[in-house]
Amino acid sequence: MSDQAPSSITPKPKAPITLSTLNKLKAEGKTFSCLTCYEASFAHAMQLADIDTILIGDSLGMVVQGQSSTLPVGVQDMVYHTQNVVRGNSHALILCDLPFMSYATLSDAITSAKAVMQAGANVVKIEGGSELSDTVKVLTNNGVPVCVHLGLTPQSVNVFGGYKVQGKTDAQADKLMRDCTAVVNAGASLLLLECVPAPLAKAVTERFDVPVIGIGAGVDTDGQVLVMHDMLGIYTRKPAKFVKNFLTDDSNQTKDIVGAFKAYHHAVKQRAFPTKQHSF
Repeated sequence: MSDQAPSSITPKPKAPITLSTLNKLKAEGKTFSCLTCYEASFAHAMQLADIDTILIGDSLGMVVQGQSSTLPVGVQDMVYHTQNVVRGNSHALILCDLPFMSYATLSDAITSAKAVMQAGANVVKIEGGSELSDTVKVLTNNGVPVCVHLGLTPQSVNVFGGYKVQGKTDAQADKLMRDCTAVVNAGASLLLLECVPAPLAKAVTERFDVPVIGIGAGVDTDGQVLVMHDMLGIYTRKPAKFVKNFLTDDSNQTKDIVGAFKAYHHAVKQRAFPTKQHSF
């Protein structure tokens, strides 16, 4: 018998992805992958697949809890799921949503950000525009990197009257640019654009030095994100136009979950996803 220890499914330690990594990738014209995740086993699978960044999204309200929107999710939900993900992945940069009304005041924002950062998040994500400038500045000055989510912001679904593409008119596009300028000037480390026309997302990506993540925003952003359940074909409602099932895709040679994550990661890296079919 061989004296060699059995092979392990534990991946070799990899250098952790940081904001500096993402900034370097942007400067070099390279892209990065992001998926939502809510627990340790899938986080481990994402490490095996080299996923660059993980978002603990308040989307957990819909895909994990079975809610009709993200609004019922609370800070303690985000803390719990962040702790789970961090236990399963030591490679990806970890972003965490601050949920609905948890950053309505500066005091609320500080308290909520402290909770998720102490749970292991590297960056907090908040939804809005220029009205968040003071919040971004205060959090950044206190050591909390901020990603600002613009375009279709699910926490404002009742204001929008549903999940609709944003930035289609010149006035809307101008406002989005002004909002991006305000939060970047306030110190935002990342921008995330959801459901905006691809040319507008490209213009934002080219104008600002900070990395821009897209979902339903075309192929020209610096990074791409999808909800994990969506890209595995686990739908509880009709999938959005920007969703692609990588579990059954031909690029997934193994037809398993790690293979799906790898196929997504490589498609993003090669700018093969999203296609025009998945963009507005």
